Amino acid sequence: MIESLYGKYFQKSRSFLYPALGIKKSSSTHPTGTYLSLEGKIGPEDMKLICSYKNSETEGFKAFEEKMLLTNPLFEQVIPIQDYKLYVFDFQIYKDDWFNFLLGKYSNLSNVLKRAIKAYYGEKSSEYNYMESYLFPERFHGLYAKLLDVDIKTIKSSGGELCDPCSIEKETLKIPLEHLVMLDK
Repeated sequence: MIESLYGKYFQKSRSFLYPALGIKKSSSTHPTGTYLSLEGKIGPEDMKLICSYKNSETEGFKAFEEKMLLTNPLFEQVIPIQDYKLYVFDFQIYKDDWFNFLLGKYSNLSNVLKRAIKAYYGEKSSEYNYMESYLFPERFHGLYAKLLDVDIKTIKSSGGELCDPCSIEKETLKIPLEHLVMLDK
């Protein structure tokens, strides 16, 4: 049950898009970050999810990389950057979801993506309580009106979404220019 509002910014690409990759939240391997763009190379309009992972030569990571990243149906390429590898996934098949996501229209995400998000978090988790309110806001308008101490009409008249849109600035990976130049070679 939601008892307070989640007030600080969280990486929206990780919460709403990463679950489409089919990687379980309980996995022992997690990305160090997820992004919608790579400054100077990939823009949000390209519909690419970029996941950074620390370079690792462990058997566990190699098995994870092969099973969940390199053979993922959405996988496009790996970009090595210093101590990290960036795994780029093509979200063209989620085109409508991608643009609804960019607009902060989380309630308009497809049922396929909503199910992936639910499976990722687990129906009974406290994190999914928040995610569910973002995916199905009409069920939670009364609760949020009470938490915000506003009239329910105010929430409905503001579009009804209960989570702010993603910040392109915070969802963009910025790497030093010399590393971007090396990518061109």
